[in-house]
Amino acid sequence: MAGRHRRGGTVRRTIDWDGGAVMIIDQCALPASFETLRLTTVDELIGAIRRLAVRGAPALGAAGALGTALSAFRHPGDAEAVRADARRLADARPTAVNLSWGVRRALTRLAEGPEAVLAEAKALMDEDERVNREASRRAAELLLDRCPSRPLRLLTHCNAGRLATVGWGTALGVVWHLHEAGRLEYVFADETRPLLQGARLTAWELAEAGVPYRLLPDSAAASAMARGLVDCVVVGADRIAANGDVANKIGTYGLALAAARHGLPFVVVAPMSTVDKELPDGGGIVIEERDAGEVTCVAGQRVAPPGATAYNPAFDVTPAELITAVVTEHGIFPPA
Repeated sequence: MAGRHRRGGTVRRTIDWDGGAVMIIDQCALPASFETLRLTTVDELIGAIRRLAVRGAPALGAAGALGTALSAFRHPGDAEAVRADARRLADARPTAVNLSWGVRRALTRLAEGPEAVLAEAKALMDEDERVNREASRRAAELLLDRCPSRPLRLLTHCNAGRLATVGWGTALGVVWHLHEAGRLEYVFADETRPLLQGARLTAWELAEAGVPYRLLPDSAAASAMARGLVDCVVVGADRIAANGDVANKIGTYGLALAAARHGLPFVVVAPMSTVDKELPDGGGIVIEERDAGEVTCVAGQRVAPPGATAYNPAFDVTPAELITAVVTEHGIFPPA
């Protein structure tokens, strides 16, 4: 059983290494309580990934690397055992490419021993904060160039803040930059299925940062655009194909369609590690499907008739032609 800790001080990172264990903020506990989990085995980490206690493409990249380090320390000198654990980690969630990317990167140091694997995982985490700050800065500059010259009204989907990364954020990183510059009026945060990650996590981050925001039912986003309440849409990504198609939380495709209808910029912010250059287009992205109970029940109470089934995809794919720009730490992808 994973060790659970209540908040006892400032936790700088969403996921980190601490004395032979992976420490994570338990995102399933938010916003009711702030708790951290101390995970000492690969099985505990896989369980946390699958139940979304740790989630978000960049954070999953760190989880993959740190999980590989956990295995390397548990099986010193047994490369096959570590590689077997690495495969299980990479398969824990199929859509986000960063998870398998983090695993592969850590494995490049396996022959040098556990300490080298851990060093690579720590380097990955340090880089994650840096590249997401840079990608979000570039995206903020793009929005200021393309949107009205006044404080902006942003709409975002799911959670792409520090909880989805090691410690800064992608789409919400744009919010932090604009807020610091005095160029943000407010943020509409979609509630977002599955598990209402916008209502529970994005709203919590915005409140913590003192950013003005309003929650928005997913089905009300197009209406808010039609009424002139939105200047631009900013989202993160879980996998980006070589042609610029983007997999992100379910409902993103509908937002892109509505933004196109109303002539609003639709900007995706993600690190280059989220780009799957081996995937020609979004048609090859595996879409994770979640348990029907996440739809037929709310807070443990059934809201659908007994026996009701549900189609509950966790992600959808937005075609590149609906996206104003995919912004990474290197600029717009794919390059013109």
